Amino acid sequence: MTMNLKMYELTYILTSVLTSEQTAEVVTRINELIEGAGGTIVEVDEWGIRKLAYPIEKKRNGYYVNLYFEGPGTMISRVERALTIDDNVLRSLILAMDKSMVAHYHAGKSNRQTAIVTETEEK
Repeated sequence: MTMNLKMYELTYILTSVLTSEQTAEVVTRINELIEGAGGTIVEVDEWGIRKLAYPIEKKRNGYYVNLYFEGPGTMISRVERALTIDDNVLRSLILAMDKSMVAHYHAGKSNRQTAIVTETEEK
């Protein structure tokens, strides 16, 4: 039986009052949740602490994480539920990527890798 895997983008904001160790634990727990639900992590991009556009739960800063993963559509409700009940997650958004978004992601990824190689060669 083949499963229809789709690519998703998950952006979530963690409370900024966590220590770096606690933040790493939450990020790891969310990654393991996705993998346990049948998904495959493609890329995790931690943006770090940023100012929020508006206060959320009386907090003005949050730790942003952007995550790309592949998985079956049946897992999304499970992941959304886990993110909703986690007190460390202020906000989250999961987007199902269409073909043009996936192509744009892969083009940007190859451009980032080229820039890293060029930067390394210059040093």
